[in-house]
Parts: sequence; structure tokens; C-alpha cells
Amino acid sequence: MNSRSDTIQVGMTHTFDCSYLQGKQEQLLVLQEESLDLTLFEKLLALGFRRSGETIYKPHCPHCQACLPIRIPVDLFMPSRRQKRTLKQNQDVSWRLVDTCTDEHYALYDRYIKARHHDGPMYPPSREQYDHFVQCSWHPPKLLELRLEGELIGVAVTDVLPNSLSAIYSFFAPALDKRSLGSLMILLQCDLARQMHKAHVYLGYQIHESRKMNYKTAYHPYEILTANGWQLSE
Repeated sequence: MNSRSDTIQVGMTHTFDCSYLQGKQEQLLVLQEESLDLTLFEKLLALGFRRSGETIYKPHCPHCQACLPIRIPVDLFMPSRRQKRTLKQNQDVSWRLVDTCTDEHYALYDRYIKARHHDGPMYPPSREQYDHFVQCSWHPPKLLELRLEGELIGVAVTDVLPNSLSAIYSFFAPALDKRSLGSLMILLQCDLARQMHKAHVYLGYQIHESRKMNYKTAYHPYEILTANGWQLSE
């Protein structure tokens, strides 16, 4: 429930070129509230919505249903052999949760986007763009920092909610790609959720046709939101 009203306003964007599937058109349902109760926000996550900055959104494309909401049931999740190797390989990496976005975070984000996503919609990076999708006045996110010998090497922007964590975005030092830091941050979010007695870690959308998005199905078991509700992977 909105803290100021019994209703929320839902709008719809115009169609635009899809960021993930060439030749497809994208359209979004959007909510943009000045304040949002976290219990309601978590219910919206369970209905397939996501947060970017102050905006809550959900794909509502006219001719495509490729975006599948995906989450990890924390109590059932078991790391694979490869994921266990990632954890072992990074035993020298320390991590902590912080509350404030810093210039150091943005500098790492800038390097990451320029090296890894120069052909994507977030290029070229800017501080204004970064703040716009990370910051949220009614629910400031937590930032999971990874450090190696004191140097910042990874950040996972994370919403901590009453019964879940929601992974908003992560970025890392491009030169350390062999350490699988993106995977490490998801594994740490799962471990953190377990420590905090949360039920799920939301990973956003799985798109089977997109190579960039298929990493999310490596975390077993996972749940996909279908017309019949959340379905557990085999």
C-alpha cells in the first residue's frame, strides 16, 4: 500500500527497440511513486516487477513474452561444483555491506561499462545515469563491496526487503574477469539472504534467447514466474 494513498498509478511506455533481442520491440508497465510501502514493493516483485531508481517496471511487450522473472529459493539453493570453485578461488576477497554510493563506486562502474558494455544501452556511462538507476529516495539500496588487498573490485547494488533480497545491478574490475566476480556476488547475496533469514534472491529477468542473460539459470534450483505462478526448475 502506498503510504499516502490506497491506490497506485500504473502507466505504460511507448514501444521502443529491445535492449536484448534484435528486431524486437519493448514496452513497459511503470509505477513511479513518491513513497512505496516495502511490503507492497515485495508483492510487486513477486508479480514480476523490478526497480530501477524510483521507477517500478515490468515488461508488457505486444508480441513477445521472452522476459521471465527469475528468483532463487534460498533454502533450496545448492552451489554447483563450478560455483564452489569460484568461492574457493576468491577466499582472499573480503566483502561488506555499505549504505552510501561513493565516487569510488562510480569510478569502478565507469571502467566496467566502458570495458564490458560499450555496445549496450548504458554506454557511455555518466554519473547522472548511474545515480538515476541506483538511488531511490523511498528505499535506499545497500551496496555489497568486494575488496582485494584493500582495492575495490566489485559492487552489487542490492535491495534488502522484509522477506527477500533483490539484485539490482553488479559491476566489477574488468581485468579480474577470470575470478568470476559476477557469479561470486550472486553467491554472496544468497549466503547473505540465508544469514538474514530471507526466502528469495530476485535476479530480475531470464531471457533464454539472450546469451548475456543465460547465466542466471546456473543457480539451481531457481524459480521462473509463469502464468501458473512460480515454477521450480528441475
